[in-house]
Amino acid sequence: MFGRRAQASAAATATATANGTAAGDGTTAAPVTIKVSKAGKDIEGSVLLAPVSLTVRSGRCLVLRGANGSGKTTLLKILAGALEPSTGTATLDDGPLDERDAATRARVAALVGSPTAYRDLTLIDHLVLIDSTWGGAIDTADERADEMLATLEIDHLSERFPHELSSGQQQLFHLAMVLFRPSQVLLLDEPEQRLDTHKRELLTQILLARKASGTALVVACHDPVMTSALADKVLDITGA
Repeated sequence: MFGRRAQASAAATATATANGTAAGDGTTAAPVTIKVSKAGKDIEGSVLLAPVSLTVRSGRCLVLRGANGSGKTTLLKILAGALEPSTGTATLDDGPLDERDAATRARVAALVGSPTAYRDLTLIDHLVLIDSTWGGAIDTADERADEMLATLEIDHLSERFPHELSSGQQQLFHLAMVLFRPSQVLLLDEPEQRLDTHKRELLTQILLARKASGTALVVACHDPVMTSALADKVLDITGA
């Protein structure tokens, strides 16, 4: 186990150096503003997102509501820099959003779909890899990873592999992978899915703490209790 973690840490450190990424502890270093102006998306005449506008600043949470297929996930992909709008603009502090760009990757963390996971790495191995990628000290990586898993109450699963988890446990693991890395903007697509009432309440408290620390949040959510607790503003996505 130790050998695999050490190899993962070394590989991640090399990747971080090559990408010019910086270490971080999940806190916001400076105020940010993410802005969308009349951004829409269509592919070959099929409208995935009707034009929308929004502004979210540090320490604020925007909740996206709407039926499945209305464009919430498409909008989050645009905010993550994974999808370019067909019309309008999406910017971070007036700069472009592009997940291929180091500036976007260093500031924006997103859970939109399932993050990449490896069958031969345990949960804690994955977090050690992420920690090392963002410049964490290798000798204390296990401690930080255990703390993150404990925060989501899945530390008892730390030595399991992703394919050994239930659907709810997998969702918590995916959240851990995103919450563990530093970010100034946090984008989450229905983070409450497959979670029971207790875990939804736990996640709500974690996200409130992130908001209080200065993180800008955009969350697609169907849970009215979570929406009421988190949202400074709600944007209804109505589709085309």
